[in-house]
Amino acid sequence: MKKVLLFSLLALSLVSTRAQKAKRPNIIVIVADDMGYSDLGAFGSEIKTPNLDRLATGGLRLREFYNNAICAPTRASLLTGQYPHKAGIGYFDVNLGLPAYQGFLNNESLTLAEVLKGAGYSTLLSGKWHVGNDSLSWPNQRGFDRSYGVIGGGANYFDADPMPIGNGAYPVVLQENNKRLHPEPGSYYFTDEITKHAVSYLDEQNSTGKPFFLYVAYNAPHWPLQALPEDIAKYKGKYDIGWDSLRSQRLARQRELGILRPGSAIAPKDETIPAWNVMTYDEKDFWKKRMEIYAAMVDRMDQGIGKILEKVKELQKDENTLVVFFSDNGGQGGSYDPYHKQASRTTGPIGTAGSFDYVYKNWAYVSNTPLRSYKGDMHEGGISAPFIAWYPSLIKGGSIGQGSAHLIDLAPTLYELAGARYPAKNKGVNVNPLPGQSLVPLFRDAAFEREQPIFWERAGNRAVRKGKWKIVSSYPNYKWELYDIEADRGETTDLAARNPGVVNELSTAYAQWADRTGVVEYSKLAPRAATALPVRIRD
Repeated sequence: MKKVLLFSLLALSLVSTRAQKAKRPNIIVIVADDMGYSDLGAFGSEIKTPNLDRLATGGLRLREFYNNAICAPTRASLLTGQYPHKAGIGYFDVNLGLPAYQGFLNNESLTLAEVLKGAGYSTLLSGKWHVGNDSLSWPNQRGFDRSYGVIGGGANYFDADPMPIGNGAYPVVLQENNKRLHPEPGSYYFTDEITKHAVSYLDEQNSTGKPFFLYVAYNAPHWPLQALPEDIAKYKGKYDIGWDSLRSQRLARQRELGILRPGSAIAPKDETIPAWNVMTYDEKDFWKKRMEIYAAMVDRMDQGIGKILEKVKELQKDENTLVVFFSDNGGQGGSYDPYHKQASRTTGPIGTAGSFDYVYKNWAYVSNTPLRSYKGDMHEGGISAPFIAWYPSLIKGGSIGQGSAHLIDLAPTLYELAGARYPAKNKGVNVNPLPGQSLVPLFRDAAFEREQPIFWERAGNRAVRKGKWKIVSSYPNYKWELYDIEADRGETTDLAARNPGVVNELSTAYAQWADRTGVVEYSKLAPRAATALPVRIRD
């Protein structure tokens, strides 16, 4: 009888374990590149993004989700759950000769793919990598079963030729599963290729019987401004009204949607940007074309996301799939200079394969509505992302979450939902503990209380967020500014002089975090003298 009872209990335990595994969600993480806070319809935009808007209305949006202000450090935190310095990418994907600035993910920081693969997931990547140039640090070497995309930070959308940057050329390495690809120029559009590979990987994976983790890292709408003619045509004349009126329209929609809190102060207009109504016809024509193309690039990305969602539904996995979407940093600023502009090597009309231009701050300040500043800076416009999480089995549709979340929170969130064990040691190496906090309670009831402050440092720009308070400074000025973000999301009123105790508390916390995280004072790094790691490329 005891043996029968024991056998029954073991059988029930096995059934329970299998049931728990069966309920583990499939996971899709989608990242846009250089897209501003307000560039989705669900966050106030006029750009057509019906698929992302559907995820937003059927899921959760966050007003305050933070990235790391620039591509590589953001991806380092996303993939490892670590602050970027702790993962080895405190500056960029170049080696500055220090562990926190080695330019590729270190072995002490496990990737989402490595941990989820260990938990029985298929691990798939389509898109941009940008966390290690050396082929020993490529996606398939860091846990991905299948991978397609560019290894570095950017690419032409119509070919894999080198990109013009300054007076040099930026190498573009396009690969699939460690094999370098050399597609015929003009034979594809990169945003579509990212979508196609994501969809094909889902088809291949379907026969495995495993749950999947799919990381889709779109390059859009990162410069260069290049889009398909049919998408550009949708926005012809859409931006004739100019940036001043467009920003007002986005602000009105944000208030209506509840993205902008009632009474919250908004950032004033960047005074270095001219009023639209004082420009000539030719000047207006010059500028509106750039935003038409930018919108077309975002539109195409959304179309691709729709195809991925269609495939998940076709495979009858939509009810048990978590989809997370955000942008890696705010819109890219910068001033237009006809003599030293990034587009100096342009060989074709704006929007085509020969165009290497971007929107500049003239439109980026609209993209970042209602926030202050741009990509690379630690004011809200640089580090705030539109965030959407959709998971019908858990998340109530139409909710807007309360509280501040950060990239470092995604790893503990996904591991909790996946039932994945995060090890203290891996292959004899002590693994960095996770500093983030699971967002699963937020997914359940749209309430979230942070236990620890959030910290930022990159290229001497610094910030700390704790509760409603945020201190921030922009290099080379080391003076801390203080803002009440709950009342002043636009960071319009510096309260540092009135609240020295708060500044002292947060600046002390920053110094302690910087010390234990490996942050080095920026002027000592001399990044201009840095060279990229030697690249081992498999043809």
